[in-house]
Amino acid sequence: MPNIKIFSGSSHQDLSQKIADRLGLELGKVVTKKFSNQETCVEIGESVRGEDVYIVQSGCGEINDNLMELLIMINACKIASASRVTAVIPCFPYARQDKKDKSRAPISAKLVANMLSVAGADHIITMDLHASQIQTAEKPKIMPKY
Repeated sequence: MPNIKIFSGSSHQDLSQKIADRLGLELGKVVTKKFSNQETCVEIGESVRGEDVYIVQSGCGEINDNLMELLIMINACKIASASRVTAVIPCFPYARQDKKDKSRAPISAKLVANMLSVAGADHIITMDLHASQIQTAEKPKIMPKY
């Protein structure tokens, strides 16, 4: 499969490795670390210029840290001239906060979708969204897999 690179976030490296093995590809080199103030630092360790990049990162566990890591990885690939960046998110973060249930309540799932879009994601592959209204983000196209 030419022009495809798969990178793993730190949330679920076993799943990423199984996906890469199934496709007959090697996982891309990426280094993630935390600064002393707990900021996330991500370094993509190889060229992604002109490549279709898939980033596998789940929204479980340390949700906020994993989400921030994913956003940084997407942005790093996009500014490094990746042709297309697809986020593979088995568990979409904040998916349960998908509607306004009382006044002044945020729709956090839509906020997450918008942040992914602004970071540079062209597509999102996820599973079992809590409700269909999360899919309303103009860009990226969210493709649920049931």
